[in-house]
Amino acid sequence: MSVRPVAVVGPTATGKTALGVELALSLDGEVVNADAMQLYRGMDIGTAKATVEERRGVPHRLLDVLDVTETASVAAYQRDARSEVERLLAEGRTPVLVGGSGLYVQAVVDDLRFPGTDPEVRASLEAEAQRLGAQALHERLAVRDPDAAAAILPGNVRRIVRALEVIEITGEAFSANMPKPGEPRYGTVLVGVDRDVAALDERVDLRVEQMFADGLVDEVRALERQGLREGRTASRALGYQQVLAALEAGTGDFTQAADETAQATRRFVRKQRKWFRRDTRIHWFDGADPELGDRVRRLVTP
Repeated sequence: MSVRPVAVVGPTATGKTALGVELALSLDGEVVNADAMQLYRGMDIGTAKATVEERRGVPHRLLDVLDVTETASVAAYQRDARSEVERLLAEGRTPVLVGGSGLYVQAVVDDLRFPGTDPEVRASLEAEAQRLGAQALHERLAVRDPDAAAAILPGNVRRIVRALEVIEITGEAFSANMPKPGEPRYGTVLVGVDRDVAALDERVDLRVEQMFADGLVDEVRALERQGLREGRTASRALGYQQVLAALEAGTGDFTQAADETAQATRRFVRKQRKWFRRDTRIHWFDGADPELGDRVRRLVTP
């Protein structure tokens, strides 16, 4: 039987990490991280990165590969993750992608292309967005590339600017670079893990409370000395941005930061759910099911 990768996806706090390790152990595989913020060294508590004990001896690839001052790139991740997947397949072992960063997973399993950038074009478009507003640029995008405009929310300035930048520098529609999901690359089996909405909200609240109890503030202080505030990607991570704001305020009270982190995480969970539920190739499972591991194994090893 040929080896196929497994991608374990879904919202935050559903139980993906433990399931990924269990699958890697039973399928003679390794975990390939697909969480953008777990790429960063030192961002452990706030990203719920698996501890050495939780990894149970399973190698985890693409963890701790960036400094907090570096900008995470989906294109670079695609290159590195596919390299890890192909290495494992060549060895006859199972790659288990685990994470909730939808675009990162898609970059591995779909034909996602990443055109270059032009700093001058981007700066000009960003200035226009500031001057005219996102709606005006979204209307321009709708004229030049209706498919892209339909897929990008009118308030998402970053993606609107990126779409117009690609059109400007390549002369082709941005939507030409958008994936058209078909058979996943490598025959990857896509496994989704979710939970009851109210129960998951409660898990998020408890997780955030535990993160602050475990020393998230001290972790952010240490990373701040390493340049966290200057990191374009890392400084925006949930929990980290809230603690940075509290440190800047100088009150010494992080209760509000914890509350804001929980609220932002619950909103993020809903965005993740919406993103992944659009992909009809994903086989969904209840993270609260005590037989979760057995059920998923039966799917991936027919």
